[in-house]
Amino acid sequence: MAVTSAALKITLVRSLIGYPEPQRVVARSLGLRKPNDSVVRPDRPEIRGMVRKIPHLVRVEVLEKS
Repeated sequence: MAVTSAALKITLVRSLIGYPEPQRVVARSLGLRKPNDSVVRPDRPEIRGMVRKIPHLVRVEVLEKS
């Protein structure tokens, strides 16, 4: 039996300069440091909530894992 779980590829598309500190903290806690940095995180409610705090700074792709 195959168990499939999704993952999110999150890419920082804008610089964090000039944005409020709480938004910077969210980006850093996702593992994003510089523009064009990408990380893969599990598709969980906690991660989606963090992405919802900074949608103007990131691009999100859903990756299917088998």
